[in-house]
Amino acid sequence: MSSTAVSTLAHGRSYLAIPGPSVIPDEVQRAMHRASPNIYAGELIDLTATVAGDLRKVARTRHNVAIYIANGHGAWEAALANVLEPGDRVLVPATGRFGIGWGEMAAGLGAEVTLLDHGRSSNWDLDRIAQALRQDQAHQIRAVLAVHVDTSSSIRNDVLALRRLLDELEHPALLMADCIASLGCDRFEMDAWGVDVMVTACQKGLMVPAGVSFVFFNDKAAQRRASLNRVSLYWDWTPRANPQEFYQYFGGTAPTHHMYGLRAALDMILAEGMEQVWTRHETLAKAIWAACETWEEGGHLRLNVRDRAIRSHAVTALNMPAPGGRDLRSWTEQNLGLTLGIGLGMATAEDPAGDGFLRFGHMGHVNGQMILALLGGVEAGLAALSIPRGTGAVEAAARVLAGA
Repeated sequence: MSSTAVSTLAHGRSYLAIPGPSVIPDEVQRAMHRASPNIYAGELIDLTATVAGDLRKVARTRHNVAIYIANGHGAWEAALANVLEPGDRVLVPATGRFGIGWGEMAAGLGAEVTLLDHGRSSNWDLDRIAQALRQDQAHQIRAVLAVHVDTSSSIRNDVLALRRLLDELEHPALLMADCIASLGCDRFEMDAWGVDVMVTACQKGLMVPAGVSFVFFNDKAAQRRASLNRVSLYWDWTPRANPQEFYQYFGGTAPTHHMYGLRAALDMILAEGMEQVWTRHETLAKAIWAACETWEEGGHLRLNVRDRAIRSHAVTALNMPAPGGRDLRSWTEQNLGLTLGIGLGMATAEDPAGDGFLRFGHMGHVNGQMILALLGGVEAGLAALSIPRGTGAVEAAARVLAGA
């Protein structure tokens, strides 16, 4: 061995355990590993129509879907551009950085934003939301921007309860849901829950490399779009959802290889079944929580969300005294090839760099042995860095999986 070589166990296939982009299945990679197809005729045209139809099955909707060559932020703007005009009001009950960010996007388009910031460890306070809606006697609030799962905090909000609140108050605002982190992981029922607009992207529960996003919308939202004076030709969802020509699906040239990857990913999801997909994510999340709750006993690591009932099944946010989170992330990546997520948007006055925070992504193409590898890697890092922790964490997770 060279005198300059460094001993490491990180060689081999790495594990990206961040909350998106998620692990890409081999089937998706094989589907995308191909020459460019004809974008004017042939199989791509037929395949795209099936992708649009099966996306509706995953979202549990019979309504429209528009496809955008954009990340989740692009889907945010696309959704807003089709329902808002400058000066319109929106209500944003935020439970983390992404709720705040969607509100900032609306403000950038000229909307007047009422932000109800619930912090980073609590779910929606429906009484607080109800008060804001009751004060809007003239119904000037055009939309409520509701993040189902905020990836930064790992809070999972009750979208159905918010729909019931809007109905109870007879408020006509559109219910718009961000399911970028949750679709294909946490249970979501667009039509049954009365959601008017939903946005998501391909790089998390849908298991495809980042670059394509989606906006689902119902008839009420379509009527709102029809009432606007103007909508950007590129963001307009009408031709994308009802294309007369193939290029209209995408507003131009198709994201060819993403469509092949999506077809493979949707085949995997639908073959497993949505109920089974949701159950798998829930069980794996409970195994992670069991380990984290064990580490907490006498240790430094803390789950960001105390109440299991409002934790996401796709992402888990944690913290410890700084710079423990940064050091643990660095150790597992350099020594094991295990990449953990940063504490995005979680900095505090005491920890302005966010060095005490980290996140586990457990979304999409994950199974029991992968979760045990994640937890075992974290256990090794905690031991190597002499970070105080409770004992028996991996065993606690294994018992959850053994009893599933």
